[in-house]
Amino acid sequence: MEDKTKIPLTAAEMSSLWTQYINDTLALCVNRYFVENVQDEEVRSVVDYSIKNIDNNLSVMRDLFEKENFPIPIGFTEKDVNPQAPKLFSDTFITVYLKNMSLLVMAASSAALGLATRPDVVAFHENVLKDAVTMQSLIRTILLNQGTYIKPPYITPPDEVNFVEKQHFMAGFFGHKRSVTTIEITHLYLNVQTNAIGRALMIAFSQIAKDKEVKEYLLRGKGIAQKHMDIFSDFLKKEDLPAPMGWDSSVTDVTSPIFSDKLIMFHVTGMIAAGIGNYGLAMAASPRRDIGAKYASLLPEIAHYAEDGANILIKNRWLEEPPQADDRDQLANQH
Repeated sequence: MEDKTKIPLTAAEMSSLWTQYINDTLALCVNRYFVENVQDEEVRSVVDYSIKNIDNNLSVMRDLFEKENFPIPIGFTEKDVNPQAPKLFSDTFITVYLKNMSLLVMAASSAALGLATRPDVVAFHENVLKDAVTMQSLIRTILLNQGTYIKPPYITPPDEVNFVEKQHFMAGFFGHKRSVTTIEITHLYLNVQTNAIGRALMIAFSQIAKDKEVKEYLLRGKGIAQKHMDIFSDFLKKEDLPAPMGWDSSVTDVTSPIFSDKLIMFHVTGMIAAGIGNYGLAMAASPRRDIGAKYASLLPEIAHYAEDGANILIKNRWLEEPPQADDRDQLANQH
């Protein structure tokens, strides 16, 4: 008789756990470096909290994988980080970086929860989401108390409820353009901010990367991030709205090895993938044609950049294969 109590993992559950495991091993390496270099005790407490959560996540996932006879991913190990290396980032940038990473965790956990059905997997992702929300709260408090929290722009509240009456609402290329909506402002602000964080990381990683091809890739990415920051900031400035600042000055002049090129490349391509998702959401939420069209024109550029990054990972055998469906044709031809 088949054991009805043993429920196999669905493809979605397998995918979310595998991805979480790889990302958590990377995050553990980064946080172990941070905790050795951070000077502000409040920021240190957040890094410690992050390490504790990651260690717990990895332990739970290893147990799950072993019970399912699922090969435990390699991910990243102590070979991919030198925690004793000199300080590369300011404490404020570390805090902002962790805030951005926890936002990505919240989005990924929410998506995983929407597709998970097995009780233990659901409970795991609920806990990951809860921890990410707590991280956001801790970091928000620190940044607000320090006066370093960069808020989205303020605008005047509307006087009354209005409805769109003309197609002009979507115009943007010719004649008078309507003001940007709060939704458009939110996405423009977010995409300036994420590109600013990405640019600072590209600068830092290009200083410590060893492989010439990796260095050139990072320098190219720095230029793309600056270009996109300028484009999105320009939309805000034309509406007399402030744009978020850059974080270049938060990177020190350290050039000694800290992270492996494998970790650097995986981290960068992961952030690019998140950026592509952000652009897609922003395009869908921006009815003004010039804004939507700008996102559409930038997507191929970063998609091509992401593909080039994946090729570097594959070339160096740094990219683990995610779980795949059975190749039925191949199975049929084995005998």
